[in-house]
Amino acid sequence: MKLNQQIAILIARLLLGFIFLMQGFGKVFTYGVEQVYEGFFKETYQDHLPEILTYTTAYYTSYVELLGGAFLILGLYRDYALYALGSVLVIITFGHGLAEPIWDLSHMMFRAMLLIGLLLLPKEWDKFSVDSLLRKD
Repeated sequence: MKLNQQIAILIARLLLGFIFLMQGFGKVFTYGVEQVYEGFFKETYQDHLPEILTYTTAYYTSYVELLGGAFLILGLYRDYALYALGSVLVIITFGHGLAEPIWDLSHMMFRAMLLIGLLLLPKEWDKFSVDSLLRKD
């Protein structure tokens, strides 16, 4: 195994993990999910989606970003974290597109490229992770 491959995966996983962790941290602890819902989700989607759906989505995306980001940083249950975070990206893409058909994709696309790249690369290359320790690679 080449060290560059291991370091590249570590950097990609940490970048994506910290991006999502900090996004989720801000929503959960800095603003509070209820405030995020009231200040953004409710106002943005009230004419498009049922309130229960937007309310649930605010909580789901906030906590998945927080927990999924933490799991990625640790390299624990990496694939499951990536699946959950991928679902958040799909939800975000749908939601922003529904609210504003032409929107800035730059933040979402960077996350999507890192996430898809990590899913495509062999997990055996991800040596600097809790998963690797548990597998005893």
